[in-house]
Amino acid sequence: MSSAGYDRHITIFSDQGRLYQVEYAFKAITAANITSVGVRGKDCAVVISQKKVPDKLIDPSSVSYIHRLSPSVGCVMTGSIADARASVMRARGEAAEFRYKNGYEMPCDVLAKRLANINQVYTQRAYMRPLGVATTLISVDSEFGPQLYKCDPAGYFVGYKATSSGPKAQEAMNHLEKKLRNKNCAEGNWEEVVELAITTLSTVLSVDFKKGEIEIGIVGGPRRDGKEGTTSDFTTLSEEQIDERLQSIAEKD
Repeated sequence: MSSAGYDRHITIFSDQGRLYQVEYAFKAITAANITSVGVRGKDCAVVISQKKVPDKLIDPSSVSYIHRLSPSVGCVMTGSIADARASVMRARGEAAEFRYKNGYEMPCDVLAKRLANINQVYTQRAYMRPLGVATTLISVDSEFGPQLYKCDPAGYFVGYKATSSGPKAQEAMNHLEKKLRNKNCAEGNWEEVVELAITTLSTVLSVDFKKGEIEIGIVGGPRRDGKEGTTSDFTTLSEEQIDERLQSIAEKD
């Protein structure tokens, strides 16, 4: 039986019970050719993404796949960059509205659920298309500690110890599974969790990264003001901080 024609319309199931347009949205995530990784530590969570600047004339500081959604929640978006920006603006709006109505920051799992619900509605209506992005959210929750959630274009969301999106996602997951076997989360301080994330990405892509080729977002990481201790706010690591971690990995090898 041919499946031709079933992919013409987003709201029609094929005779195998599949929605082809939604599956194409998943393919759009890998088509962007950027792999990202998220890892949860025992008191921090980290997201890391490749950073490819497509053109010599582009200002590298304006290219980013890692976004801050609220003071305590950040994410890495993998897939179509235009869809990612639209999704980030929506998520920021949802987080700000929650804060305004309830008087406290929107928890990571609640935001993940809200984004997943929005994505799911996009699979029901013919006048919308699903966004071709996977969203990996991190935060440190005051009640449950570090959180790591991933939402996909079908509207599925779930918490992870570690996860990956993009063309090499399966290889990265296999690598992380070996590293975190029988552990509840990645152990060690934030530096070690960041190094695990970098080595995972480096191993599956067979690349030795330079400091400008990756970007890292972290909760439970170093304070912005340079003082001792850690902060539960979402921050991104500077190129110097990334370079320190790369040097540390090189020394261990």
